[in-house]
Amino acid sequence: MSDNVHVIDDASPNEVRDPATRREIRRAAVWLGMASGIALVVLLIQPLLIILAGLVFASMLDGGVRLLKRVLPIGRGWRLLIVVLLTIAFLLGTFYLTGVQVTEQVTQLRSTLEGQAVRVTTWLTQQGLMPGASDISGIARQAMSSVGRLTSWVGTALGALTTLFMIMVIGLFVAIDPLVYERGLQWLIPREHRDEVAVTIRRMGETLRRLLAGRLLGMVFEGALTWLALMLGGVPMALILGILTGLLAFIPNIGAFISGVLMIAVGFSAGVDTGVWAILTYVIVQMFDGYVLLPLVAKKTVDMPPALTLGTQILASALLGIMGLALADPITAMAKAALERRSEKTAQEEDEVATTESNSAR
Repeated sequence: MSDNVHVIDDASPNEVRDPATRREIRRAAVWLGMASGIALVVLLIQPLLIILAGLVFASMLDGGVRLLKRVLPIGRGWRLLIVVLLTIAFLLGTFYLTGVQVTEQVTQLRSTLEGQAVRVTTWLTQQGLMPGASDISGIARQAMSSVGRLTSWVGTALGALTTLFMIMVIGLFVAIDPLVYERGLQWLIPREHRDEVAVTIRRMGETLRRLLAGRLLGMVFEGALTWLALMLGGVPMALILGILTGLLAFIPNIGAFISGVLMIAVGFSAGVDTGVWAILTYVIVQMFDGYVLLPLVAKKTVDMPPALTLGTQILASALLGIMGLALADPITAMAKAALERRSEKTAQEEDEVATTESNSAR
């Protein structure tokens, strides 16, 4: 006797051979990959920022190498060596010539700022704008140390030096042979998209070099002009204030505000006349930077809207700390270059489609 048995020939739903199962697995893999990528970025955000800072430093070195190429027709390696030696000589010379004076002025600057904080808070307390007196010196010290707590991974001097060393080493290795790393990055991209990625990377590199060149020029002018003006007005600690103004000029908007507060506080600590001179110096330097220097530099470099720059700085500082604040502008500039290239590519594709349809209609 034979039994009538119905055997199913198709694959079961739990088998990978089933097309529906494969489709669902691919979907799940995409979502799982996105979640894993986001988690890795969150966990590795500080090392990623160090690598990005190294790339920014490499762009600065590469810009110097390209600039020397216009006057020195020698090999790239020799030009890079000259740029590195000049950078080291500048740093060592600056520390050697002004190290002792700057150290003394930094200590004096901290004491002056604490004293000014005591005066301002005492006046606010007398006016009833603050709920009682408190240890102002402790508040000032706590405020100054809060930056270290926000970025505890570089909170110590050893951590900061180690981070700086890693940034410089990464930048130097990338600047020695950038094509090797660009080729390695292209290997991660599908072949049909490598041409477009190569163009985008080149655009981003050019934008970053122009941005950094403009920033360095502005830092030098602002620092030197502030130092000379404060020194002529008899404002104490003119040298350290000029150096701080130049360094903080790397961070537009926020850096200018911080340097202005420091400048005015130190000026009024020496008297009303020096305080007024400090205010005038700050206004003149910022007007010169905003209406003369910045427009001239923006024509040759990257012209980014001030509101966009400030917004990205606020977001980057809130999410990533001090390192994010310092790298907010380079990140924005590179993203802007990538978006502009994408818009240009889209426009080209639309023109090609329109041309093809026009030829077909004929």
